[in-house]
Order: sequence, then C-alpha cells, then structure tokens
Amino acid sequence: MYPALSVAAAMPSPATNNFLYLGRANSIEERLAQRAQIPFQPIQAAQVRGLAPWRAAQNLGRLYQSIGRIRAIMRGFKPTAIFVTGGYVSAPVVWAGAAEKIPSVIYLPDLEPGWAIRATARWATRVAVSFLQVEQHFAHGKAITTGYPVRAAFYQIDKTHARAHFHLDPNVRTLAIFGGSSGAHHMNQVAVENLARLTQIAQVILLTGRNDEAWANAEVARLSTELRARVRVFGYLDEDLPFALAAADLVVARAGAATLGEFPALGLPAILVPYPYAGKHQQQNAEFLSDHGGAVIVPDAALETDLLLAIEKIFNAPEQLKSMSEAMRALAQPRAAENIVAVLQSLERK
Repeated sequence: MYPALSVAAAMPSPATNNFLYLGRANSIEERLAQRAQIPFQPIQAAQVRGLAPWRAAQNLGRLYQSIGRIRAIMRGFKPTAIFVTGGYVSAPVVWAGAAEKIPSVIYLPDLEPGWAIRATARWATRVAVSFLQVEQHFAHGKAITTGYPVRAAFYQIDKTHARAHFHLDPNVRTLAIFGGSSGAHHMNQVAVENLARLTQIAQVILLTGRNDEAWANAEVARLSTELRARVRVFGYLDEDLPFALAAADLVVARAGAATLGEFPALGLPAILVPYPYAGKHQQQNAEFLSDHGGAVIVPDAALETDLLLAIEKIFNAPEQLKSMSEAMRALAQPRAAENIVAVLQSLERK
C-alpha cells in the first residue's frame, strides 16, 4: 500500500485528480487512502494459496466474480493506466484492466515474483522491479528497474530530530526492534527477555504489534526507573515509523519487502530474522542485503542464542557499523516513485 501512496505523492498534480484506489474494505489501505484524500472503492478479493482446497476454490470463484464489478468501476472512472502492487487483491484488477484494454504496471517489491504476480504478469504491460537482477524473472523487455518507492520522510528525517521526536538522548546509541505492523511474537519474546541487558547497551525502540503491546509494557514496568527511561514501546506506528527507524543506529527486523526500500533510504544497518513460514521471499530479501554488506542474518530458530551476541558484536565494532550503513545506503534509489510515474506516463501517451 505504501508504494502506491508514494507513487501517488510523486504525481505532477494532486493524486485526488489522478487516482482511484481499489482495495479491501475496512482495511489499513482504505484508511490510508482516505487520509491521503484519494478516492477509495472496495473490491472483493480473497487469498487462494495456503488454504484447504475447497476454501481455495471458493475464494478463486470470488476473485473471478469481482472482475465484472471492477470492469464497471473502470468504465466509470476511465483510467488511462493501472498501477498495482502485487498480492491477491491485485489479480482481478489486472485481469479486468486487460479485458478493458487499459495498460497496466505491476510493481514487484520482492526479489522474486510470488504467485499473484506470476499469474498476472502476462496481462500487464510492464512490471516495475526494485533491482536489476529481478528483471530475469520476466520475458525480455517486460520488466523495468525503477527502485523501491518509499515515503519521502525516509529521506528527509535526520537522527537528531528523530530521537527528539521520541524524547530520546541524542547522544546515546539506539536500537530499533521492528516486527512489522502486525508484530513478530518470537522476536518480541526474545527482546523482552533480554531488555535488562539491551537497555544497558542502547536505547530501545520496540515495535511489538498491537497483540503484544500491553504485555511488553508490563514487562518494561519491571525494569528500574533508569532503564525504563531508555525504552519506547509501540504497538503500531504509521506516520511516526520513519522517525522510529531514523532514530536507530541498528535495527532488528523481519525481512519483508519494505526492508529493501526503507532501510537503504536511511542507510540503516540491520540484523534480519526472516520469518520461517513466509515462503522463501524473506530469506531471499535478507540474503540480498547481507550479500551487499548492509545486514547480517540471524535465523529465527537461533534468536535465543544468537541475537544478543549479534547486537553486541556490531555495536562493539563501530567500523563495521559504519561500513554496513554505507553499504545499505548504496542500495537506495531516491527517485523510485518518480521512475514509476514516468513509466505510467509513457503508457498513457501510447
């Protein structure tokens, strides 16, 4: 959802004049689109993979049924181009657009296409990808490297202002532990179990997800007054997320697609813990950043034994921390959103 909103913000005229956002009803994307004053239309979409066969067949039927409604929406709105960001919600949009002969661009944030993009890429006009090596997964000339579009704030916030935003000491090293919007319970458990030690090493920003927020705060309350002052716990961050990451010298995180855009934008070194049940894309994302020198990997199964050691090792090696930051920043592509806008505009002119 954020890549789409970043592209909307990069449009040469207000996004409200250019975009109609199609997505799931009562979702975060609906709320964010409304906040950005982009008109939103709910569409029916349902996951297919990873479900029992009868449920998958039922949901696939819903996907096909939604195509007719989406075509009707398109006829009313009359778009000159379609931009989708992958996932099962995007599939009927691409298929409906092809039926209406409207050019479309799919954005692939990960290093390898998932089932939804594989199932729809042949009907799309172009596929935008974050890095050059991803183009190999598509027919020659189909893919174009644009970079990962992130919110402008990731390029604009400096560490001093970010720490002031959370009332943190500007001169004390800071660690962010970031499980994503829904949290990462195993990471939270290990982080909370080691809070006494972590708060002696650094100030800590802990993004737990809403399910673990109350529990984590209760555990923080057990710390001494001095150590409690070095912890900030949040269940969910939206507009403040760029501040939380910009405040950090090092982040511990899963390896979802956003890490490929947001961490490079900030030059933020990372300890990545790929979620073991997310297919192989998180492992690939982590290995890509590790191979380029911006991250180290700690397997989820080794969190209890290896995470604290990895944090201490990096913080005790300032030259390594600096080189990781430089390597991460070298992957940044600050004009990614503008690059995608240019692709969309090129399709409009044809």
